[in-house]
Amino acid sequence: MTIDNALSNPASEQPISAGKLMMTVDNLSITTESGGVLVDQLSYELHQGQTLAIVGESGSGKSIASLALLGLLPSSLLVSGDVQLLNAAGMSALPITNSNARNNNARNIDKRNIALRPIRGKRIGMVFQEPMTALNPLHTVGKQIAESLRLSDIPKKQWHDRSIALLNDVNINNPSDKLKRYPHELSGGQRQRVMIAMALAQQPDILIADEPTTALDVTLQHEILDLLDELKRQYNMAMVLISHDLNLVRRYSDEVIVMRQGQTVEQGQTAAVFHQPSAEYTRTLIQQDFGQALTLASSDDAEQPIVLKVTNLQVQFPVEKSLFGGTKRWFDAVSDVDMTMKKGQALGVVGESGSGKTTIALALTQLLSNQARTQGQIVANGQDIAALSRRDLLRFRSQIQMVFQDPFASINPRMTVMQIVEEGLLVQGVDKITRQNDVQDSLATVHLPAGFAQRYPHELSGGQRQRVALARALIMQPSILILDEPTSALDSTTQVTVVSLLREIQEKLQISYVFISHDLKVVRALCQYIMVLKAGGCIESGRTEDVFNNPKHPYAQKLLQASII
Repeated sequence: MTIDNALSNPASEQPISAGKLMMTVDNLSITTESGGVLVDQLSYELHQGQTLAIVGESGSGKSIASLALLGLLPSSLLVSGDVQLLNAAGMSALPITNSNARNNNARNIDKRNIALRPIRGKRIGMVFQEPMTALNPLHTVGKQIAESLRLSDIPKKQWHDRSIALLNDVNINNPSDKLKRYPHELSGGQRQRVMIAMALAQQPDILIADEPTTALDVTLQHEILDLLDELKRQYNMAMVLISHDLNLVRRYSDEVIVMRQGQTVEQGQTAAVFHQPSAEYTRTLIQQDFGQALTLASSDDAEQPIVLKVTNLQVQFPVEKSLFGGTKRWFDAVSDVDMTMKKGQALGVVGESGSGKTTIALALTQLLSNQARTQGQIVANGQDIAALSRRDLLRFRSQIQMVFQDPFASINPRMTVMQIVEEGLLVQGVDKITRQNDVQDSLATVHLPAGFAQRYPHELSGGQRQRVALARALIMQPSILILDEPTSALDSTTQVTVVSLLREIQEKLQISYVFISHDLKVVRALCQYIMVLKAGGCIESGRTEDVFNNPKHPYAQKLLQASII
């Protein structure tokens, strides 16, 4: 099935060919030892060939409810309820419950793990949300896929061919080369597809996909979900699709459960829920409004100074070493990219996974590894960055700050919010009282209470952590802020709040944004200009509304069309 077919004929509007009952979940509840309810009496049935979507904002309980099925929750959480899984002898209960803290001793945990070992991967497969933490950074892709094949009792002589076939199935180019790569050498989207390939290697009866498209651009989102849907039909699997994007699961699910703060807000046939949602919260999720980008007057636009000018930027990475240690072959990650940005403007950089978006961001901030080969000119606020000495670059970094994609990975979990936000000022030798005052001002700018200064990252939600990362960048009073997928890991309601905040900061502080994202709705709501990348090159650029309304390049047409369907 092609992307266009999937979009025009979504799963939710097709007849449901429900097969035999594969699994029942009855009154699944998850609580903390102190009595906090994380999931409250979740119940559903899952049939062969069916896709059940579980949607909700961050902290709604959708992911831990699925981790509980495989016994992958911490022993400090108490699980109750009844889960029945189909096997050769009929329906049998999964040993997941531990409704009493005393049942969580090491012996009982070992017993549960032994009982669930034949289930994990072989009967119920799982694609985890964050592939960089789920994949082993010390082993190649080929070795990790081979491990899944070994557990499926596939003969060793078939591992290579089966691995190639699996990577082809998930649309990874040049699979033979990717088998030799380590996870850090792949883009976020490529890592996610490797995770899907590993989950499919054991051909499970049920596949749980936890936010499988978070790191992917809009066209690849549809390709991956279309692929999962096709594989589900081919192998007669059932699928549980976990997502915060209600409009995306609408096209690929048969039934949907909407969760909020552990409660089931709404449940039923996907088409019926979307046609006539009964809960106000469901209606809010369906009708997300990101607003419109700030309007810059043409006269003001022309008079604003240029804060960033990039000419013929090229970035290459070594992919093959010679016998004597030199580089034999280079990979062109970015080729001849130009960009000009004025004060107060926001430039959206979009493109598929691996198109060079993040590489450009790292080049602008001079954060590329020593192995990368960079050519071209980057002039920020009239200063050629490449001409700066290491000492001068350290001082100049305050003018270009970056907010990374994953706020939990980019901030130190052992530091308080105060320590995280003030770190840049500390490096510059600013006195303590000034630092503390500036931290409070920066937290106020991102709408965080002053009391959050003494909290640690694990005590914050995903949206709050992203605000801390933003405050850390803003405290340096930059003229250019580079935002690398700052909303991709957030649920839709939090995304709207963060986009509104970024728009407010742009207008108030006149900061210029380089906004990297695969979410075109967010780009359109924030950026006055847009650049579309493919295979490291710019294929189209211009005013955002002009490009959206009349894209010229075929790839840009495909990308933008997928975003508005």
